[in-house]
Amino acid sequence: MRRLARALLPCACALCGVVQDEVVCGDCVADLLYPVSRCPVCAMGRAPGQPCPACARHRPGFDQAVTLGDYAFPQDSLVLALKYGKVLPLASWLATALADRMQGGLRSGAPLPDLLAPIPLSPQRLADRGFNQAWEIARPLARRLGVPGDPVLLERSRDIATQHLLDLAHRQMNVRGAFRVAGQQPLAGRHIGLVDDVMTTGATLDEAARTLKAHGAARVSVIVALRTP
Repeated sequence: MRRLARALLPCACALCGVVQDEVVCGDCVADLLYPVSRCPVCAMGRAPGQPCPACARHRPGFDQAVTLGDYAFPQDSLVLALKYGKVLPLASWLATALADRMQGGLRSGAPLPDLLAPIPLSPQRLADRGFNQAWEIARPLARRLGVPGDPVLLERSRDIATQHLLDLAHRQMNVRGAFRVAGQQPLAGRHIGLVDDVMTTGATLDEAARTLKAHGAARVSVIVALRTP
């Protein structure tokens, strides 16, 4: 039935616009998911076998990062269309691609999280947008991985200034104390997966991870659709 529906109702690829029956066409998938050597901690691209300069300068509070690719043209349009264009089917597509990547990592010994949680939006931003794009990705990702998800594990303890105009040092100061654990899930000794659409400097995810570890989490993995190079 699903194949029949796709055949009868073809769609345009979200990246290149070619008419076919998938959210993203096969050629664009191959380009986006092309293997790139990345730091296993922060997912920054690096030469194979070389140390990560970003982690050498600042070791983040999370232990591992998984991403599909760089937040750059043209694949940045996937996140922009989801976040601002409300093209919600893209969230499911991103979740499926992330699940495949994470399950592939099991062969190299990377453990799956015990629980997934999205980076929360502020109440005002959530009301303005109508949805949290991080949860829209985390919810189907949790189903694909067979682990629970908690949309309210973390909440914003205060509003923060817009991050995109700040450098790393000011981003870190801006998000300090920005989160609190609000959910009732026990965290002691557990591996938590933090989900977001984009990681830029990692300051927001770093602070969220440190908050979770302060409440007993043993390991925090960051799972992001795209990573700013």
